[in-house]
Amino acid sequence: FSKQFKMATRKTDVCFLILFSFSMISTSHGYIEGLYCGVENCYDVLGVDRESARTEISKAYRKLARKWHPDMHKKKDAKEKAEVEFKRVANAYEILKDEESRKDYDYMLDNPDEFYSHYYRYYKHRVAPKVDVRIVLAVTISVISVIQYWSAWNNYHTAIKYLVTVPKYRLQAQQIAKKEGLLNTQKKRDRSKSKEEIREEEEAVLRNIVAEKMDIKGGYSKPDIYGVLWLLILFSPYYLVMYIYWYARWIWKFTICRQDYGEEEQIYIIRKYMKLSQSQWDAQDESEIEYFLESELWIKENFLEWKQQKEEEMKIKLAENSRHKMYRRYMKMHGPSQMTFGPE
Repeated sequence: FSKQFKMATRKTDVCFLILFSFSMISTSHGYIEGLYCGVENCYDVLGVDRESARTEISKAYRKLARKWHPDMHKKKDAKEKAEVEFKRVANAYEILKDEESRKDYDYMLDNPDEFYSHYYRYYKHRVAPKVDVRIVLAVTISVISVIQYWSAWNNYHTAIKYLVTVPKYRLQAQQIAKKEGLLNTQKKRDRSKSKEEIREEEEAVLRNIVAEKMDIKGGYSKPDIYGVLWLLILFSPYYLVMYIYWYARWIWKFTICRQDYGEEEQIYIIRKYMKLSQSQWDAQDESEIEYFLESELWIKENFLEWKQQKEEEMKIKLAENSRHKMYRRYMKMHGPSQMTFGPE
């Protein structure tokens, strides 16, 4: 049994060596069956060489295409042979006319040992969809713009619904609705409707009043079509020019000429010191903004003093907070939590 096993093993090794030798022979010249032109050289198929220009390759292809076009042959055998040759020539031309494909093919001829790399390079061009990058970019920007605009409207409606539930704004909206006769008119018209339907319509009236009368600012403000990505990109040259003008004006007026800051510039400096975006700043109360201006927080020293004062006030609030007291008491008694490994 052991002799038979050894003989079988030797036969298997011999077969493996034979197959490996054949595979090396096919790739030693850079030709791989199933890739590009198979075991043929694409340049030889078209009758050109690796130094030939693209125009020469196109000229050779047109000549061979006229010769081997199936319509040029009448007999059945000649027609079948022409179909095979025409496909062979067309395949070689498809590979060599494209710069990327030709580059990969030349790389295979120069590096026949990189077997798996050639498969990747070949199927990368065959499988990857040839879609215009501009179309993909335009569709992507359009989708982002639609989502951005829809999200802004959703935030705005969420803010309106919330404000209607706030007693202060709800009462004001009800007073306006009664003054304008909106609620009474609705009730007279809708006696035939259920109480639920009447209540829903009254809520809609109140939401409309809040939307018309309230000036919602910040991230929940009414969407602006000029804030979507498409229009930001289209108007970006204009915005860039305006920024350069604004920056040059700032340097000239306040750095070179040493002029005093106006209210607009003071607000800008305060906002930058506080590290707030424009939408976050717009959400601030007008009384609070007036306080910032009265405190002259655009002056660095005043701002740092105000910031320190706010931090101290926050510490006092935390010290008076019951939960924070419990936390400090726990930390004082037990210290920070620790993770231990191994036996205690």
